[in-house]
Amino acid sequence: MTNRDRLIGLSVVLLWGVNFIAIRVGLDHFPPFFFAGLRFAVLAIPVVLFVPRPQVPLKWLLLYGFGFGTLQFAFLFSAMRAGMPTGLASLVLQSSAPFTVVLGAIFLRERLRPIQLAGLGVAVAGMVVIGVDRAQSAALLPLLLTLAGGLGWAFGNLGSRKAAAGGGVNTMHLTLWMAVVPPLPLFALSAFAEGPTAGLHALTDFSNASWWHALIAVAYIAVLATVVGSGMWTYLMSRYPAGTVAPLTLLVPIVGMGAAWAVLGETPSAWEVIGGLIVIVGAFTATTAGARAKAVPPEQVAALDPTPAADVEASPALAKA
Repeated sequence: MTNRDRLIGLSVVLLWGVNFIAIRVGLDHFPPFFFAGLRFAVLAIPVVLFVPRPQVPLKWLLLYGFGFGTLQFAFLFSAMRAGMPTGLASLVLQSSAPFTVVLGAIFLRERLRPIQLAGLGVAVAGMVVIGVDRAQSAALLPLLLTLAGGLGWAFGNLGSRKAAAGGGVNTMHLTLWMAVVPPLPLFALSAFAEGPTAGLHALTDFSNASWWHALIAVAYIAVLATVVGSGMWTYLMSRYPAGTVAPLTLLVPIVGMGAAWAVLGETPSAWEVIGGLIVIVGAFTATTAGARAKAVPPEQVAALDPTPAADVEASPALAKA
């Protein structure tokens, strides 16, 4: 990888790591389900108007959008609203990587090598360390909700893989059209669980001092983390093997936890740090071992866009063969 492309990769890591701070700012003002729906609606409207729909089976596009968009962010935003620390959320969401490996074996009949099974075991052990520590000092529910978000992301990964399996798919268009799926179910969930006017009231509450901050957070998540971050990531995935690029996503929790410490004053416990390191080692082993055995065409792998978030937060599941 050239120095220029390394800088691009590190820029993506920075955008996705800081993205968790934007999520926290938005959740301080908006209800979680409405905020998740708004985050995708900002993208969905211009996408429908100006971006050609990729010629992929509708069922796989729906699975991609529902898993990556609806389930992941409904659970993640609920977890953070319920008390999940911002930095720890960026780490635990990496569970999407081993989840993707397991779901690929179950539903896509992908063969798991012994080293991948060992990596899965290590990642699970790391989650157990974090869970035991959380159970002793704080509520366990936010951790479980974040893990559910990682599982939703993994189902989205399967949808994107199946959508791009035939080749010839514009992966950036696929990523953008994924954003068209989540708004309606998320807004419906918001109306049911948070009240039909709660989100609109927060959106029009101009007197609240956090209103501008929340809108800036939405803009950051939609434009910088999703469009810019995804675009640069897709560029890298089209130029290099997945096993070269995907491990960069393991730096996202480091940036996320560092930003949460610097901006929000969150200090993870020693056991959370230890458990996090164990998770990263296990996820790296489980998701890059398969890539060494069999290279995946760039046009297929790039569809597994880890915008975590990708906002997020990015998943080394991209390296899975």
